[in-house]
Amino acid sequence: MALCVRFTLHDGAGEAFDELVREAVEGVLEHEPGTSVYACSEVEGAPNQRLFFELYADRAAFEEHGRQPHVRHFLNQSKQYAEKTEIDHLRPYAGKYPAAAG
Repeated sequence: MALCVRFTLHDGAGEAFDELVREAVEGVLEHEPGTSVYACSEVEGAPNQRLFFELYADRAAFEEHGRQPHVRHFLNQSKQYAEKTEIDHLRPYAGKYPAAAG
């Protein structure tokens, strides 16, 4: 199970949003063994965009991710910084993935 999420931020919201991301990543690293990849990137040439790639061991790990307090906090707070959020649910079938990814 995987997601690609694109946030388009309000002008000037990047620094605050990025701090919120760093807090969420700390929680993912500490409490989510079933989350194989949780990465956020800036988009070159688009300073108000952030792109997440998320990869979970299975659907149960994805559902557990959604129940975590740090994730719920991130989702609630991110609304004030993002003018648009686009989510693609992915089904990886080929490529090089971490060993824990199913």
